[in-house]
Amino acid sequence: MISNAREFVNILRCLQEESRDSYTFEEDIQILKMSGDKLTAVNMYSSSQTIFICEKVPQIIQPDDQPATDRSNCSASEADNSTYILQAELGPQPLAVNKARELLSLYTLSQNAGVSDVDSSSFLHPLWVRCDMSDPAGTTWFGAEPVCVGHKKTGVKLYSIICKGSTIDKKSLITLEELKHEHKKRHHISPMGIKGSAQFNLFGSTVVENTIIESQSSVIADFKWSHVESILEIPPLSSTAMLNIKVASGDMRSPMFEMYRELEFLQTLADGLRTGETEWMEPLESASAVHLTKAYLEELQKRTKTSPDQEAKIAESIHFTICGTDALCSDLSWKTQKVKPESETAIFNAFLERGDLDFVEQLWVRMRKSVTSYQDIADCLKLVIEAIRYGHIKPWIHRDSCSALSKLILQSYHQQMEHVSLTGVTPINMLLEMGLDKMRKDYINYLIGEELTTINHLRYYLSTEVDLQEQVIRLRKLHHLLEVIVTCSTYLGLPYERLFFLTQSCLQHYKTSSYDEGHEFKLQIKPALISHFYQKEHPVLWGVELSSGHGPREVRTTLQLSDRPLVDHVIFETDYPNETVNGDSEEPAFFSTMVYCSLVSFA
Repeated sequence: MISNAREFVNILRCLQEESRDSYTFEEDIQILKMSGDKLTAVNMYSSSQTIFICEKVPQIIQPDDQPATDRSNCSASEADNSTYILQAELGPQPLAVNKARELLSLYTLSQNAGVSDVDSSSFLHPLWVRCDMSDPAGTTWFGAEPVCVGHKKTGVKLYSIICKGSTIDKKSLITLEELKHEHKKRHHISPMGIKGSAQFNLFGSTVVENTIIESQSSVIADFKWSHVESILEIPPLSSTAMLNIKVASGDMRSPMFEMYRELEFLQTLADGLRTGETEWMEPLESASAVHLTKAYLEELQKRTKTSPDQEAKIAESIHFTICGTDALCSDLSWKTQKVKPESETAIFNAFLERGDLDFVEQLWVRMRKSVTSYQDIADCLKLVIEAIRYGHIKPWIHRDSCSALSKLILQSYHQQMEHVSLTGVTPINMLLEMGLDKMRKDYINYLIGEELTTINHLRYYLSTEVDLQEQVIRLRKLHHLLEVIVTCSTYLGLPYERLFFLTQSCLQHYKTSSYDEGHEFKLQIKPALISHFYQKEHPVLWGVELSSGHGPREVRTTLQLSDRPLVDHVIFETDYPNETVNGDSEEPAFFSTMVYCSLVSFA
């Protein structure tokens, strides 16, 4: 035992000090180093720590339809990829409970300064071992971590996690009094504290014809409170509540979906410039881009001849100059036009859609719906430039327009248009600038119109001093930010004060962080603001925690009830089908997870 403990601690020490993330022990045991927040069950106790995980070395299983002899013709990379796929399908593999107990014993010996034959000077990360539920209790995890007072290890905390399959019978669940009794059996001397927690998914999956369609977007309300009175009680209004908001762009339910499609076309142009190849999107218009452009120019020619207002706008535009970033930030003057449409989606669209699109923006709208080739772009721009050069049209533009085409239009006011060669990537560059200019105004129109931010806070996102690829990236950030805001505004109806705070938080985040739709934005709110959502819903996770002691000697007993298993390495036997959990049933089904803790002091 001492010899095995010495070997085990040496491996853990090397793994802790080196950059590698895994090691093999006794040929069939894999030791991993990872962050505790990656494992749901372990996350309750080691979320912010680096931990060791012990599990079986992944097995390599030959596919039934490919005998081993067939693999002789595979390249090394193909064989490696096949092995990786097979291991990924199997998932993590648990160890027998008795073997897990043995590993915890080795770990405990390695931390005990009283065992002179083992070097216990190292402060090791906590150890967690996957278990196969082969004991009567049904243990799925064993864990251990050192207890330190100052620079001295005084003992270890031992954890056991026990899981049960889903049930809709609430009477079969442990009661709060029984849970208190379980805690007192282990920690009967200390006074006991109790805390409750719950999570509700306010925006996530959709049930269509009894089938759950998972969404990549979610708004999870996370509640915490004291003075728990019963299992599965509704969080009181005195709870602290935090929204964890994760929004994926492109959800067809989002009021931002049309803007997303417009952004996707913009991204297609940017990708084409970067890679030299363009996969054109399916056109939204049946007419060709050239036909739509010609029709638009003919319409403008008629207006120019009959509308004195058009001439007035052109005369006004002559007094302005094409701006840089600073002028763009100071000259924006459009206002949100608020109407009273029939639906919430229409309400948002009314905020975002502007009624003051200038010539270049209206041209972009037509071209982005109909362009299917590089030649389309060049032909359309050639028609436009010729019409402007020969005075067939006298279009007006916003004073803060910064695209190359806008500059040509400004020059035409003074009869000084420079020659533009529509060859190479010039046409795509020009169209990309048109789209960037238009969409930036769309987003600002909403954010400024709703008084969610100021121009100064948007300078990073509006800058035209960076290259076009970076401008597209920043526009995507602005779009994702708006998706987050609109989700909370449209679906949750959050008040202005919370939306303003969330906007500032998102703007600040994306100034220093890369684009990431998987990022969770956090917003603290009062439970009363969303009580009409969660009080009618079943929680996806409900927990109660009993604790005794203080500081490093604090011990806890925890119950978690969840709509899905909190462990991924065992299959649960249940009379209630997992695929219907929290689906169409009036009574929710819950998986039960118990975490017990014991404090062992060194002599």
